Amino acid sequence: MTGPDQPGAAEAVTRAHRAEWAWVVAALARRFGDLDVAEEAAAEAFATAVERWPADGVPPNPGAWLTTTAHRKAIDRIRRESRRDEKHREARMLHDDEPAAPTGAIDDDRLRLIFTCCHPALGPETRIALTLRMVGGLTVAEIARAFLVRETAMAQRITRAKTKIKAARIPYRVPSAADLPERVSGVLAALYLIFNEGYLATGPETPPVRQELTAEAIRLARLVRSLLSADGEVAGLLALMLLTEARRTARVSASGELIALGEQDRGAWDTELIEEGHRLLVERLATGQPPGRYQLLAAINAVHTAARDVRDTGWTQIVALYDRLAHLDPSPIVALNRAVAVAELDGPDVALAAVDRLEEPLAGYHAFHATRADLLRRLGWSTDARAAYDRAIALAGNTAETAYLTRRRDQLG
Repeated sequence: MTGPDQPGAAEAVTRAHRAEWAWVVAALARRFGDLDVAEEAAAEAFATAVERWPADGVPPNPGAWLTTTAHRKAIDRIRRESRRDEKHREARMLHDDEPAAPTGAIDDDRLRLIFTCCHPALGPETRIALTLRMVGGLTVAEIARAFLVRETAMAQRITRAKTKIKAARIPYRVPSAADLPERVSGVLAALYLIFNEGYLATGPETPPVRQELTAEAIRLARLVRSLLSADGEVAGLLALMLLTEARRTARVSASGELIALGEQDRGAWDTELIEEGHRLLVERLATGQPPGRYQLLAAINAVHTAARDVRDTGWTQIVALYDRLAHLDPSPIVALNRAVAVAELDGPDVALAAVDRLEEPLAGYHAFHATRADLLRRLGWSTDARAAYDRAIALAGNTAETAYLTRRRDQLG
């Protein structure tokens, strides 16, 4: 146990918050069936730890201490809010049945919590916000900054979500086998959106890369992976995140400009993350099961990260992977990304013809105009390229991307 007033106590609380928050909230949500009670009691328990651990020392099992303390805080809240004998009896009954120390069984509780936060009855942005708060332990202020909204507005959104879960009697459980594939996809979509907002932030008022969000998305993906180890798409999403995150330090220059994949210093890529991502994909390949969307996206990134030099990139393999992806996800964005690879194989003129066919669905998407501008530049059509760059710059919100596009436009002369 850490001794009284040792500075390690504050670090221990921080570590415990990262490691134990989801365990504590999930355990309380299962016991009380109320996310409000679970969240507030957990927050009070951590606040108590901040006060007591520096003086009393860090307990040998922080998770058990926090769970027990949070349970007592929840009982106190029920008693304070209760005015009926029945509620008092319920509180006494619950108080007499305090939880044991966290065990592996609580893993199931965390999984139930994730599925509750990502229930299809909630809107996509609400699912993300609720997951970040209840499972990730981010503060309302941190989530509000991620969404570029006022803290009060985000607090109201999260409160309404918890109220809807309670009013609609959304069950706190893992979905049935029949519903699981669809529900898992919702969880993965929420985590992927969190990661993407960190990978390339959408707002001009935020840093271009939000490492705290990419790190949180990866942490939550690891959690889901530990609970659903046989699910190929869970492994695929984790691999995709790892292979993308591996390039983070090479993606933005010292002056704050985005660095295109082909121009990045590959020696700065994180080899450990790359090896882990490749290993996950090899393990999935060994199962013989057909890959899903996230596995194919990860495989495309694996081809990129396997090339020591951009000239060694296996573009034929990448186009083939995009062809398979298009069968699963025939979206215009997949077609746009495929066209970028086609340009490396068949030339910018062939790719431009494919891109121009996507104008109607992607007219408001900055990456469409940026891709088109680059192809026009490579073909020597400077006037048209400049107009496309202007449109891409007007639509882009990321400061690093805007700086990159502006420089490329100005190089046209």
